[in-house]
This record gives sequence, structure tokens and C-alpha cells, in this order.
Amino acid sequence: MNGVETFPFQAETSQLLELMIHSLYTNREIFLRELISNASDALDRLRFEALTRPELLDDEQRLEIRLETDRAARTLTIQDNGIGMSREELIANIGTIAKSGTRELRAAYSEGAASETISELIGQFGVGFYSCFMVADRVTLLTRRAGEEKATEWESGGDGEYVIRDAEKAVRGTSVTLHLKPPDAESGLEDFTDKWILARVIKRYSDFVSYPIVYKDQREETDSGDGPKTIVIEDKVLNSMKPIWAKPQADVTEEEYAEFYKHLSHDLEGPLKTIHLKAEGKLEYQALLFIPASAPYNLYYHGFEAGLRLYAKGVMIKERCAELLPRYLRFINGVVDSSELPLNISRQMLQQDQHLTQMRKWLTKKVLDTLQSLYEREPEQFLRFWEQFGRAFKEGVGSDYDNKEKIVSLLHFESSADPTKLTTLKEYVGRMKEEQKEIFYLTGESRQVVENSPHLEAFKDKGYEVLYLIDPVDELVVQSLTSFEDKKLKSVGKGIIEIRGEGEDGLGADELKKKEEESAELLELLQKRLDEHVKHVRLSTRLTTSPVCLVGAEHDYSPQLERLLQKGKGAGPKQRRIMELNPQHPIFTKMQERVKKDKDDPVLADYAELLLGSALLAEGSELHDPVRFNQLVTELMAQSI
Repeated sequence: MNGVETFPFQAETSQLLELMIHSLYTNREIFLRELISNASDALDRLRFEALTRPELLDDEQRLEIRLETDRAARTLTIQDNGIGMSREELIANIGTIAKSGTRELRAAYSEGAASETISELIGQFGVGFYSCFMVADRVTLLTRRAGEEKATEWESGGDGEYVIRDAEKAVRGTSVTLHLKPPDAESGLEDFTDKWILARVIKRYSDFVSYPIVYKDQREETDSGDGPKTIVIEDKVLNSMKPIWAKPQADVTEEEYAEFYKHLSHDLEGPLKTIHLKAEGKLEYQALLFIPASAPYNLYYHGFEAGLRLYAKGVMIKERCAELLPRYLRFINGVVDSSELPLNISRQMLQQDQHLTQMRKWLTKKVLDTLQSLYEREPEQFLRFWEQFGRAFKEGVGSDYDNKEKIVSLLHFESSADPTKLTTLKEYVGRMKEEQKEIFYLTGESRQVVENSPHLEAFKDKGYEVLYLIDPVDELVVQSLTSFEDKKLKSVGKGIIEIRGEGEDGLGADELKKKEEESAELLELLQKRLDEHVKHVRLSTRLTTSPVCLVGAEHDYSPQLERLLQKGKGAGPKQRRIMELNPQHPIFTKMQERVKKDKDDPVLADYAELLLGSALLAEGSELHDPVRFNQLVTELMAQSI
């Protein structure tokens, strides 16, 4: 044949093949589900492309997936008459793979992770084709793209390279021929040329596939007991083909739901929750949605492709329809089938379609109702959901105003009340002190940083609970969520804090004002020295043990948000913060004494820089001049030792 080329796999793909060949799956039959799922996708894509290019379809040819075996040659062939691949698509789809996925797989393998864990990763990264090397020594793939005359053959023994050559194929589609390894009962390797084994595997994993999975069966028959034997060849359909979402819920088992989800998502772990609904009346549609048990590795990447499969009268018209659910619910997987949509609907029509808008509202409401029910009836499952998807879900506070109240009621945060348990805003309000008027919070990069912040000292002494908002998205949450149940949300790192009552330890408002007047010279000196970084120096009511902290004005960015913005493109200039000093701290007292003796004492300027550096480090921010700060600390140590 012409056009023969040999290619090395990318290094990541070679590593993955090595893992596959070393039998990481405990259940090797999973390869058949993966290959059938790929074939089903190819048929879906053909029907989708044929909406605008009807010439791709042959009306006389039934869309199907066929299985053929040769027991003597020990081969199993899975073929479809779907969209097929061009030579370029073949190289791109089979020769390369997601690098990050492979690295994580190898890491899990090298660290001795359980087979089940690695199986979940393989499904999660959508590399099911390579699972065929668990049961085959060599794999041959023959494909011809719909609308083209040329065919291409791909072949590999999983040894680090593959061969591609020009070929001939009478019809469009793809056939994958596995040259099977010998059966080995001890290692769980069954004889996949056995029709009963194939039928069992398909019934278990792929009964819901909406195309016929046809087995070409051969058997011997005789007309009479002593008559000559004849070979009878007939096609047997091994799956029911009825879409699982069209069946009554009572007729579908949890195992069937789980297998459909795995087929749809290429995830080897079952879903956390299944949502099966049917809408009737003005707008009719059926939907089968799944909340996954684990977040995909790229959920929080900008390029994550979200969306449900959208069908019209059983025909897939869009593989990922992001318009069906808001972005903060992008982790939801599933299908929606409507009899109201035309088969040839365009992207622009989808965006403007009234039916789609209504479906989006109903589907969103159903997902939120399901999560509410999960929170109330299965709190452990809800916390499992929150651990995986809470960061994404929080995005809805600032984007889904129609459902904001319901979203806010499900939010969970860490807090000072319990080091191990999360809390809702409602639970927080229920624990508030009688005199407390605000819900206190502090944002930061981790619980450890926030928990040890000097901003919390007075709150700890007073016994006020503070929410720890340590997800980056929390910065956006508090921009949109300013109050809850008439209680204002208040950052303990911004503005002026007044939480001490009459007769309590610490300075009252009148005493603080008097103290500021007495220390005006010191405050002015500090302001002058630090003016580049600090817009105001004042005395604090929030500090009890630390000498200093930095706070923002009510509408300033928090340090955490400022750091996030500095990392992004087009970040603005750094903010100048407010420096607050603890008037009862020995450092402040001794600096006051030095000012009275000599306001030009150079030590005061050095201590101003040390105070600023100390405040920055305490909140987890970077020093403005690390070299200078280190020099001052060294000099201070040398003087004190």
C-alpha cells in the first residue's frame, strides 16, 4: 500500500500505553464499553453533521455498531458506520493525549494507588480507546470519513509507535480489530471471542446505547440427527436501544442509571445523584441529569467545555449545549430530549429560542431543588458534593439573581466556631450573640493564614464567630452578598470595628480619641515615613496582643483579592492601606517615649519599616522590600543579643 508512515507516540501516550498493558483495570471487560461508546459517539456525530450535509447519510444503510469474532484467529472487531476519520484526524485523535491526565495517572501508579483509583482516573481523562491494549497484543483500526473516498489504516502493538497507511474501505465509518491475548482466568482475562461473554458485557454496560449493537452469529445446524451440518449466519441485536431517559423511572435500576452515566461521561465512577424528569404541558421534554461524585481535573480551567447533550426527537443536535444550564452548574452531566426543537436548529437560534430559555429555568430549578433535598435529607452526601463542586457553585451568587436566595441558603463556609465542620449562614446567625448586629468574615489564602490573623484578636476575646472565606471565588461572593436575614456582612479586615461595650477591657471611643491626640506626633512621623505604602495611620480597637495590622477602607480590595488581580492581566496599581497600631502594646509605648525624647531619632524610622513588614507578613502579603526588612531584623537582633 502507498502512504505508509511510522510515527512514535508522544511520550505521554507511550507512558499511558505502558500502564494499560500492565493491566491497571481489575475489570478488563470495560474496554468493550469504551469502544462501543466511541462508536456510538461517531454515529451521533454523523447524524449531527448530516443536518447540514444530508448527502453524508445513505437512506438505505441502517446506522449500527457491529461485532464480529474469529475464534481461530482470536480477533474481535468492533465497527460502526458513523462519521469516520480522515488521516489527519486519525493522527490527532489516536497519536496524542492530554498531558496532564497522563502525568496524574503515572503519579498514581508510581505511588501505589489502588487499581480502582487508577481506573477512575482513566475514565475521567477520557482515554478509553487505549484500554483495548489490556486485552489485545495488537490493534488495527481502519477508517474512512463520511464524504471522502480515501480510507486510512492505523496499527500498533502498544510498543511506543504506530503505523499509518493508505487503505481501501467500501463504506464510511471505523472498524477496530483486536488481536486478542490468550484467555487467562487467573488474571481476569476472559475469552472475548465468546458470544455469551460479549452479550453479557453489552447487557451490563451498553444496553441503553440508542443504536443496534449487532453480533454476527455463526452456528451449526442439522436437518435431522444424522443429516449434514450447515453453517447458519444471522445477526443478533444485543441491546434494547430504547433511550434510558424515555423509560419510566420505575423501570430503570440504579445500576442502569450508573452505567448510562459512565457511558456518557467516560467516568468509571458512578454518579453521586441522578435526576430523571419529564416535563409535560405547554413545553414537553425529557431530561436525565447527573451530579458526578468527583470533579473532573479541568473543572476550574477556563477552557473547560460544559454542557448537556441536546436531542430533538431522539436525534442529537448539539453535543455540548452550554445554554441549558448556567455556568456555575457546569459540572452537571446528562441529556435533554425535546420534541419542540427543529432538527436543523442553528447556534444563533438556540441562543434565542424561547423553549430553550424555559428549559434552562426548569432544569436549573430542578438541580437546585435536588441539592436542597440532598442537604436536608442526606447531609453527608451533600458535603461530599460541596467538597468537589462548592467552588463552582458559589459563582452562582453573583450571576443567577433569579435563584440567588436558594443558592445562598446552600453556601457552606469554614469558621472559627469549629475547626472541622463547615457552617451555613443560617447556622451562623442562629449562634450570633444577642448584641451582635453583623456577620463577621475574613478572606485569605488558607485557614491557617486567616486563623492566625491579628485582625481576629478582639473577636476571639469577645467570643464572636468569624467566617473564614478562603476560596478565591469568595472574594466575588462578598461583592454580591452584602447581607443575610437583615444582618450585614462585615469584613473584620476593613473599616472601623466597634465590638467592645461599656466597662469592658480595651479602650472605648472617647479614650481612643484622647489617646490619638496624645500620640499625634508619633502617628504623624509614621505616616510621613510610610506614606508611599500607607494612606493613614491610626489607633486600633481590633488588636489585643499584636502591635500592628493593616486594614482597608470599606470599599477597598482585600489583600487576597489584590493579589489575585496582580496575577491577572492589566492589574492596577497596588492600594495604600490603613495602618492600625495597638495603643496598649509595649512597642507603641516605647516608641511614644522615644518621640518625646527625640522625634528625629533614626530608630523610629527603622521601627516604622519593621512594623509595616510585620503587618504584611501577618496577613500573608509580600514585603515591599525584603532585603531592607531582613537587614533591619538582623541589626535589631545584633543590638538585642
